[in-house]
Amino acid sequence: MAKPTLTNAAKPATYDVEAYNERGEMVPTAIAGEHPLTIYLDKREIVTLMTLGHAPEALVIGYLRNQRLVDSIADIASVQVDWETDSAAVTTLRQKEIDLEKKTVTSGCGQGTMFGNLMEEIDQIQLRKDVSLEDTNLFLLIEKVRKHETIYKQAGAVHGCALCTTTGEILMFVEDVGRHNAVDAIAGFMWLDAIDGSDKVFYTTGRLTSEMVIKCAQMRIPFLVSRSGLTHMGHQIAKKVGITMLGRASGKHFLAFTGRERIVRTTPQPTALA
Repeated sequence: MAKPTLTNAAKPATYDVEAYNERGEMVPTAIAGEHPLTIYLDKREIVTLMTLGHAPEALVIGYLRNQRLVDSIADIASVQVDWETDSAAVTTLRQKEIDLEKKTVTSGCGQGTMFGNLMEEIDQIQLRKDVSLEDTNLFLLIEKVRKHETIYKQAGAVHGCALCTTTGEILMFVEDVGRHNAVDAIAGFMWLDAIDGSDKVFYTTGRLTSEMVIKCAQMRIPFLVSRSGLTHMGHQIAKKVGITMLGRASGKHFLAFTGRERIVRTTPQPTALA
């Protein structure tokens, strides 16, 4: 059986950026890549996936297979990935009738169709610069989240997000099968209860992707904290919009990737031995 014609357009898996630890020391740190990839099936736009970009052709073929958009690998003539346009053009030998109106995007990580619309709003977002977060309160918050009674402790398989104050108080905690669902629920509660996000901290158990950063910015929240890492695009957007992004936050350790000027160091530092 003839295989489709494929590009070989793998992206680097990681990028090196500067981060600053809880002692204010610069720590070169590797972060994961993240890139939007819009799939066009016989010139019809299907979906935009957020991807590491390490095996884009296989990702596209697997997506089409799992979504039942093609019936066989033999039906695919070519997959052409072009990172200059962030697109993957798929040509088939036998076009299949597809009802694009009946399209469900799952809650799984890395899938979404909102990316273009979200990016258009970035230049309009303004975050407060006159708010700060003391490291002692950050450590308090990290410990409270760790002790929080969660579905994850009972059953696993979920992500959690929390809206918090800069003094370390948890205002609400939401879990769901996808972290994007959890952040959307908190955004809904904030609207319902008229909660101002401009002086709040957002905590998530999941990695800090571009969509997480954008949604946090849409809620006007200046602090974004995760026990996990971040992606390259998440890092770029956080710098652009001015969010204080803290990753790998656990115990009394964190890495400030952007906006470290909002962090106030109050924890006594160990003295060097003579």
